[in-house]
Amino acid sequence: MAKTPPSDPRSIGALKELMAALRDPDGGCPWDVEQDHRSIARYCIEEAYEVVDAIERGSDEELRSELGDLLLQVVFHSQMAEERGAFTFDDVVEGIVTKMVSRHPHVFEQADGRDADGQTAAWEEMKERERKERGETSILADVPRGLPALTRAEKLSKRAARVGFEWPEAVHIIDKMEEELGELREALASGDMQHTEEELGDLLFSAANLGRRLGIDTETAGRKANEKFEKRFSHVEGEVDRSGRGFDQHTLDELEGYWTEAKEL
Repeated sequence: MAKTPPSDPRSIGALKELMAALRDPDGGCPWDVEQDHRSIARYCIEEAYEVVDAIERGSDEELRSELGDLLLQVVFHSQMAEERGAFTFDDVVEGIVTKMVSRHPHVFEQADGRDADGQTAAWEEMKERERKERGETSILADVPRGLPALTRAEKLSKRAARVGFEWPEAVHIIDKMEEELGELREALASGDMQHTEEELGDLLFSAANLGRRLGIDTETAGRKANEKFEKRFSHVEGEVDRSGRGFDQHTLDELEGYWTEAKEL
């Protein structure tokens, strides 16, 4: 028998009801029923990136839609947890409300005139206390492993910097990058690809560290670089098309000439 759609689609209760119906072994969606936390974990990351993409596009309609997709992932995981008696969506909401109230005493307990920098420092202090309460001895312990590599590198280096493990000046990080680039060249010349991968990783970590030190989000800088490449390569494709010859009929010098033109546009 077909299930009845939620009567009020604008309520969070409707979304919870919908997910319960999709997960129902008796008449639910076979794909949804088969999933577990691990099988859908990657979708949280994908949906979060699509939210960011909608923001960067400046589209409120896309943002509304993508936020819905991201919210669905929260409800999906909560439904699976409820089915095995771990926690419910309401528990998730209660947890984050309680946490946010406790981390904003200047809002909910006393107005102390704290500015944004002061709040950031206080936030980190509270997170440090929470780590100690959980028995975590390393300041790096709760930096999520599922983060994009460059974002995680920024967070790891930021944590280390808080206890003084930091280059005195940003230029020293550039010096380190040049050192890492030299080591990458040596590794590549040796033909040892495992070592080459390691040295490339060191170079990327240093780049993320430099971005953090300069106040530049490395992921954002990377996305902008990707967009710039797409725009310039689109020009190269256009010139190849206008020439009447395919890419395989062009020399690398000709293609680089088109690329140079694109940089001047």
